[in-house]
Amino acid sequence: MQPVVLLHGLIGPFADERAVTHLRPAVVLSPDLLGYGPEADVNPQGITIDAQVEYMRTTLDTRAPNTRVHLVGHSVGGVIAASFAHGYPDRVESFVNVEGNFALADAFWSTQVATQTLDQVNAMLEADRADPARWLRESGVEPTGDRIRSAAEALAYQPAGTIQVTARAVVEYTGLTAGAVKSRPIRSGAFAAAGSATVVRCRRRRRTPASPMARMTRATRLWFTAWPPPSRSWAVTLGTP
Repeated sequence: MQPVVLLHGLIGPFADERAVTHLRPAVVLSPDLLGYGPEADVNPQGITIDAQVEYMRTTLDTRAPNTRVHLVGHSVGGVIAASFAHGYPDRVESFVNVEGNFALADAFWSTQVATQTLDQVNAMLEADRADPARWLRESGVEPTGDRIRSAAEALAYQPAGTIQVTARAVVEYTGLTAGAVKSRPIRSGAFAAAGSATVVRCRRRRRTPASPMARMTRATRLWFTAWPPPSRSWAVTLGTP
């Protein structure tokens, strides 16, 4: 079985064993995107969707060389995964999209953040870090001990500058007209994978992105109950799009 690559969204990381366990015995890679975790010191001005795609290419060349991979992208990670599949279709076996920001209507939180100053984003992030249970409740997630710990880890995983420039990069990349050059990779990339493309949509959140754990866990579980992937593209809808 080819490796499974999990790409986190605007708030990272995504490497929780509660979701990864559904993918065993496959090799599971959860790379940190530019600006996140060990890559948090990257100059924020260099963070674009195209830069993330190239960073993914070099990462996979090192960690999963000479093999195709199954991509699972959440939110911003869905955009990056689709763009990667468009640019490097020979590296992608299948693609699972969980709430990917393929249009501005999907990138509603990124659209809000993109208009804020760095001070405003930092103030919002610090308030959420101070009370991760509230952050979960406002996202429609019941705060439990494990979820609060995961939320605190996610909120601490990236600086405010990363959130701001990533949100702006998503808005720039997805906010173009259907005929624009950069809009095509998102649409064609979603179905460029040789195996399958799965789309998982969930309820819209009021302000902040909920912890992706439940959504990603359900997505990976549904995906692997249909293993091996079908030879054509297919879609799964969870909740209310």
